[in-house]
Amino acid sequence: MAVETNPSDVAKTATGRGHGGQPPAAPGGKPRRKVGAGAAAYLLLVPALAVTALLLGYPLVKNGMLSFQNLNMGQMIRHATEWNGFKNYTEILGGEDFWRVTVRTVVFTGVNVALIMLFGTLIGLLLARLGKRMRLTLMLGLVLAWAMPVVAASTVYQWLFASRFGVVNYVLDKIGFHSMADYNWTGSQFSTFFVVGLLIVWQSIPFVAINLYAATTTIPKELYEAASLDGAGNWKSFTQVTFPFMRPFLYATTFLEVIWVFKAFPQLFTINEGGPNRLTETLPIYAFVEGVGNQHYGMGAAISLLTILIMLGLTSYYLRIVLKQEEDEL
Repeated sequence: MAVETNPSDVAKTATGRGHGGQPPAAPGGKPRRKVGAGAAAYLLLVPALAVTALLLGYPLVKNGMLSFQNLNMGQMIRHATEWNGFKNYTEILGGEDFWRVTVRTVVFTGVNVALIMLFGTLIGLLLARLGKRMRLTLMLGLVLAWAMPVVAASTVYQWLFASRFGVVNYVLDKIGFHSMADYNWTGSQFSTFFVVGLLIVWQSIPFVAINLYAATTTIPKELYEAASLDGAGNWKSFTQVTFPFMRPFLYATTFLEVIWVFKAFPQLFTINEGGPNRLTETLPIYAFVEGVGNQHYGMGAAISLLTILIMLGLTSYYLRIVLKQEEDEL
């Protein structure tokens, strides 16, 4: 059945669409753009931006305002605002305590992140080689360790390393280390950092291991077969096949672990509150002790802002190194 087409209708349609079927041009000769399509994309971002500004922006601005005030319990009771300019910052940056704590925090972060990435990578590679049952059992243990609340895990470690009734001292005494029967693990700087570092590494390894195991599942098996045909051993297969695929995951995971370890607070505070003699204070603990503990809230706010700036500097430096390496590879 033929369909008759009126030539006049075709001409009207062509005229309405313009030459070549394009939308009609604007008075200036340029094709008209749909304003609503571009605006809709920005409107979809409004809820997320509003929530971010409310939950992150307001506390950050409020904290910044407090850092320029001399605020203690007396001012809070009287509802008095005493501005002191940059006095808090000059006092902090001019003293030795802040720089000592900063160096301690950077070293603490670097050592723990290195251990986390080393053991997490090894366990991730182990997961890729295990059978289904053993892999499921190991992943279940990793998830349970990862899902344990930080304060609960810190309390368990307090019990494990207790000086009188701790399981660790009991086991060490039974296997022949009798001098460790009543050893105080939180009595020195090194031993306290050892316990806290062990806790942080134990809780962080599951995240790294599971991520890197997921990365190994994306590697085509044909590449391993080709490497074996070329006579490559296990080490060469890892360096030539596995590691290049895992590199982006290693970069991203290391970046996240640096942030997580740098701002670690519950572990250090629960184990020994930054002691003994404030020798295990990192920047988050230092800001809390000076702000809330000593009731110098303006000083604590200034330290917290400086902590954020230092973290941003470290992470931006790391990202610059990563981006430079990726550009060199291209």
